Amino acid sequence: MNGFICKRLAVKIGSNVLTRKDGTLDVTRMSAIVDQVAELYKSGVEIILVSSGAVASGRSEIKPSKRLDSVEQRQLFSAVGQAKLINRYFELFREHGIAVGQVLTTKENFSSRRHYLNQRNCMMVMLANGVIPIVNENDTISVTELMFTDNDELSGLIASMMDVSALVILSNVDGIYNGSPSQPGSEVIRIVEQGRDLSDYIQTEKSGFGRGGMLTKSSIARKVADEGIAVYIANGKKDNILIDLVHRPESTLSTCFLPSSGEVSNMKKWIAHSDGFAKGEIYIDDAAVKALRGERAVSLLPVGVTAVKGDFEKDDIVRIFNNKGEHIGIGRVSCDSTEAKESVGLHGKKPLVHYDYLYLE
Repeated sequence: MNGFICKRLAVKIGSNVLTRKDGTLDVTRMSAIVDQVAELYKSGVEIILVSSGAVASGRSEIKPSKRLDSVEQRQLFSAVGQAKLINRYFELFREHGIAVGQVLTTKENFSSRRHYLNQRNCMMVMLANGVIPIVNENDTISVTELMFTDNDELSGLIASMMDVSALVILSNVDGIYNGSPSQPGSEVIRIVEQGRDLSDYIQTEKSGFGRGGMLTKSSIARKVADEGIAVYIANGKKDNILIDLVHRPESTLSTCFLPSSGEVSNMKKWIAHSDGFAKGEIYIDDAAVKALRGERAVSLLPVGVTAVKGDFEKDDIVRIFNNKGEHIGIGRVSCDSTEAKESVGLHGKKPLVHYDYLYLE
């Protein structure tokens, strides 16, 4: 394979790529990545950047007048740093004659279908007019349990929402190793096929300045690959890494999650990433689980439901569990919780979750 067909590419640039050991912004590395993105852009590839680095950028600009807790530090440094970060991107891309635009978002902006589509439409307009969207979480207001795990999670949502050809997650390691990266003999797992379990290999510790770790990257990569998008985890500190991945992926050290060949609708993509917004829980029996996982596309009917928990409205997101309490899927419910509870176990009722609005893990 001499490169992959790439019409639209999402690139996530991690904190550990853009941050020096002292916690400040690595402008030299940032400039090198911009040069690579510009080269791809000029070859006809649409690019969406999901960039960390606001906190690191702000940390070098301001010295707090008093001791701040971790939330206050994030708010202060990101408020100052985001302005500096986007201005730096603006200047670097302007040297290549390329316009960029800032997209600040929060997890709550993905919680409703309307807000989700508004974001998508905004970024589609930017791409249609030759503008590179630079996306980051709005750290100044994202301080609740509805924060993204880190920008890995955000990049997965963006890649799915924007129907990209591939997602590249740039970190400070070469990919997922089959052992501890520091141990002699450990090697990068080059290809991850559909259904392969990597839990024995994933290091659970977080790395450096990022909020997430390889466990988050692997989880997001698998979900995005299941939606038909190739995902590469690679070392953003290596020279020319983006160019090499696009043109010579087979000889470029990285971990590639192979994409599913099946079609996934935009609605199902949104639902797949909506677990954090679920308002209720539906428990189903073994027969219903078997039916849902069968070869035929079927909806979740009340007859197979054993319990409904939580308070929700029609069209809310609900989690679906088997009778052992194992999470098996997520969906958009067709009625409110009162009606759902009244229909538990009954025949002849309309589906609680229609197949078109059902995503199975």
